Amino acid sequence: MRFLERERTTLAKLLPDLDPALREVPLMELERPGSPGIRLFRDSGGPGLLVPESYQGRGATALDALRVQRALGSRSPSLAVATTMHHFSMATLVGLGTLGDGLAWMLVEGVAGGNRVIASGFAEGRAGAGVLDPSMTATVTADGIRINGVKRPCSLAHSMDILTASVLIPREDGQGDELAVALVPAESEGLTVSGFWSSAFLAGAESEQVTLTDVLVPPDLVLRTATAAGERLDELQTAGLIWFQVLMTGSYLGAASALVERVLLNDRIPEHERVRLFVETEAAMATAEGVARRVDSGDLGESALAQALYTRYGVQDALGRIVPRAVELLGGLNFMTSDEIGHLAACANGLALHPPSRTRMTGPFSAYLADSPLTIA
Repeated sequence: MRFLERERTTLAKLLPDLDPALREVPLMELERPGSPGIRLFRDSGGPGLLVPESYQGRGATALDALRVQRALGSRSPSLAVATTMHHFSMATLVGLGTLGDGLAWMLVEGVAGGNRVIASGFAEGRAGAGVLDPSMTATVTADGIRINGVKRPCSLAHSMDILTASVLIPREDGQGDELAVALVPAESEGLTVSGFWSSAFLAGAESEQVTLTDVLVPPDLVLRTATAAGERLDELQTAGLIWFQVLMTGSYLGAASALVERVLLNDRIPEHERVRLFVETEAAMATAEGVARRVDSGDLGESALAQALYTRYGVQDALGRIVPRAVELLGGLNFMTSDEIGHLAACANGLALHPPSRTRMTGPFSAYLADSPLTIA
């Protein structure tokens, strides 16, 4: 069947072992706490998906990554959502590398070469905060920096090798403070993981609370940006938000696509209903692909961020039509005899819960339409 053919072909090209491995595991096992999905992602080379091939990565484009996330979401929504957070962190590190920090590229290569999984401690969930605005506090010591703070929910909490965190520290020349990104090894003394996520939906994403209490991070794991908070990193933060919206949109489209695929494979459902559902799902994907192509062209400015956001909200609306219709067409017997249909339907609604919410963006979008700069609420 042609449905999801491009997405699964892209996944097979970049991570050839992953889809066959996921197909061997029942959906609800992939979705439970302790799921094997993240391990399979690591074993397949997934952590290096966005890393250039010259740095031991897979060299995926934004369009490739969007399709990969949709393919993963169709197998396990939890895995797609969790790995989006890893890729978001990797895209930020790669962006720091383009600013000229050789240490950043060394760390990127180390992550890809060692198949290390990165959890995000960035501030993407706080209203009014930029991606790299500090959400944790740091104190400089003779041996490095000591970090204190909490991130919740933090996906990949149990499987992470590294936690990324943005901090504000004194400049080495003593002229004020600067933003830095700390890479905190998961085994660091003072780093603890505790329960937070109590929902059965997306439980395989390992979204728990991570607490840092006087965690020492050595200097070679601290990427200084040489910029004060709010200065000159706007471009990098904008790029990070675009990547986040694109990949998260693909992940939830994948969850909805798993339902649509079940409809399309059911010959008892009228042909016109199957085609209608197919058309609306592919139209939603096409809008997301438009943003990904813009990223690949190097256009990562304010206009691209606006497009990424209104595309994501438009896809939310499309999923609000696609998912209930798919459930209805699959019928009550399918719903009653398996947890899969209800689980996929609930997971697909999760896109609306990620920041920034449409409600909070109403004022900023209204101002943007009137030619004011775009702000993130």
